[in-house]
Amino acid sequence: MFVKTGDKVKVITGKDKGKEGVVLSVNVKKNRVVVKGVNKIKKHEKPSQSNANGGVVESEGSIHASNVKVIAKAESKKEETKK
Repeated sequence: MFVKTGDKVKVITGKDKGKEGVVLSVNVKKNRVVVKGVNKIKKHEKPSQSNANGGVVESEGSIHASNVKVIAKAESKKEETKK
């Protein structure tokens, strides 16, 4: 897959066209990516020990990898250790 975690990408199609963000996670089997600040979804949650009040929680949903274009590659860990 051409997208990796930490890459900065731009959405090229869909309702969030033109938005930019950093890739949070990649699902290689389904060819989908989760981008920070893109494809926000709302989910209703019951009260629990971790979330005492419950309510509506907003988070990022995944989008297909073909709908994004890489703007900047993430720096590899090898380059960081050399500095």
